[in-house]
Amino acid sequence: MKIAVLGAGAWGTALAINAAGSPHHETTLWARDAAQLAAMQARRVNARYLPGIALPASLQLAGGSSESLDSVLEGQDMVVIATPIAGLRAMLQRLQHIDAPVAWLSKGFEAPVPGAGQSSMPFGLLAHEIRTQVAIDLRAGALSGPSFAQEVALGQPTALVAASAHAEVRDALVAAFHGPALRIYANDDIVGVEVGGAVKNVLSIAAGLCDGLNLGLNARAALITRGLAEMTRLGLALGARPETFTGLSGLGDLVLTSTGDLSRNRKVGLLLAQGQSLQQAVESLGHVAEGVYCARTVVQRAQGLGVDMPISQAVVALLDGQLAPAQAVKALMGRDATAER
Repeated sequence: MKIAVLGAGAWGTALAINAAGSPHHETTLWARDAAQLAAMQARRVNARYLPGIALPASLQLAGGSSESLDSVLEGQDMVVIATPIAGLRAMLQRLQHIDAPVAWLSKGFEAPVPGAGQSSMPFGLLAHEIRTQVAIDLRAGALSGPSFAQEVALGQPTALVAASAHAEVRDALVAAFHGPALRIYANDDIVGVEVGGAVKNVLSIAAGLCDGLNLGLNARAALITRGLAEMTRLGLALGARPETFTGLSGLGDLVLTSTGDLSRNRKVGLLLAQGQSLQQAVESLGHVAEGVYCARTVVQRAQGLGVDMPISQAVVALLDGQLAPAQAVKALMGRDATAER
């Protein structure tokens, strides 16, 4: 099977390493940046995103130009887009006419794009909604779930969800990545899978804040549980199935991102609790923390649907500097009593 992974960040590189480990696949990792490509070719390691983890000899490297992307796309059986959500629209436009199944790793809500046909929807879109706008005929879907890139690159056991309305895409993702260290579950509820992947990043900032303020394990458990309720409410309002949120891309990804030391979004919350500014926290990461960039869009989408998301709203107020960390906690704990449902 010929597989192309477009984007040489941590997650794209990790997935390419995994696929290249199979003798049944021919895997190419495409990097946009020419300097990064040259460094990877010379040292056979992605020093910026996965330092110390060798790239398999079987993994082909390409990139550095638009022409190289066209060459890489020829004859592929599976194409994976490994860009942040902000770069997905442009990449889908480039791929709209290819015959191969396409999947994205992007998690989040896209920020509103002026002139992108969203006049009746003044807030951002999920990945599958972007595809509907710019690549309607593309057979595509998402690969999501609880996964730290470093652990996948090291071959540690991981389970993911292949989500698409197209059975062909789900089957292609299973064929491409299911193996001894990576288990792929198919799911046709792409709305639920994408909502889970987007909202968990916002909630994990709150979890990091909780841990950074030393509020205790009781508080963290309550936050994760009530955060799952928020995620589910938004998902149902968008047409998702409730059971998706008790699966890998809902509860699984939320628990991992809210508790794992490798979580960039959780790290942002920890640093804010320590008194750092948002700019200082983001700059110290060296990687994208998607929750920072999509928190406001998550809340705007929820408000447009009449969905109450108090934890996410508190995160936005925190990121905007409207609330200090301790004030955000006080605002949540001071809410009126209500029934659990």
